[in-house]
Amino acid sequence: MKKKDIKILLVDDEQDILEIVGYNLTQEGYQIVTASNGKEAIAKAKKELPQLIIMDVMMPEMDGMEACENIRKMPELSNVIITFLTARNEDYSQVAGFDAGADDYINKPIKPKLLVSKVKALLRRLKDEEQNSETLNVGGIEINREEYKIVKDDLEIVLPRKEFELFYLLASKPGKVFKREEILDKVWGNEVIVGGRTIDVHIRKLREKIGEDLFKTIKGVGYKFEV
Repeated sequence: MKKKDIKILLVDDEQDILEIVGYNLTQEGYQIVTASNGKEAIAKAKKELPQLIIMDVMMPEMDGMEACENIRKMPELSNVIITFLTARNEDYSQVAGFDAGADDYINKPIKPKLLVSKVKALLRRLKDEEQNSETLNVGGIEINREEYKIVKDDLEIVLPRKEFELFYLLASKPGKVFKREEILDKVWGNEVIVGGRTIDVHIRKLREKIGEDLFKTIKGVGYKFEV
């Protein structure tokens, strides 16, 4: 996908942030759409179908966390990359962000060049997914990477991006124990620093949605998918 075809939605209640970030990304050749609060972000996301959303957390009317959760419920936006751009860098806030369905977390203030590099790294995931698209069928569960779709017992299960990627990784090699370090590297990459609790949160959600007994914890090591 070429830069001119990539649409980025910027969401922040500070106009100067929208202008600075928007200007630098426009200079790179991306299409930019803006919103000033969570409610407006949901409406713009549904209308514009962006590939990437960069969203503040603390905003009037509806905060970024709630907006992210709502966007993740929309099938047409299941593949969108969502990253929070915020001054809140406490550990609990980052865990809450990933729990809400975010893919990444960028702390303010950030230099324009670094932000552009971060955006490029996030968008590389789209390219990687296009190149690695395929369908798995494990234990009667169909996992379509290209469409980000999971079908189990004739029912479609919609997962946020990171939950899907974690599930796909584990299901790609049933019985293999994936170490925490490997999971972090393959699912989150080098662009973001997350703790082990983030993996635990995603595993808990996968157990709730797909099956409690399918995901085994290997204490002190990591996780495996077992059918």
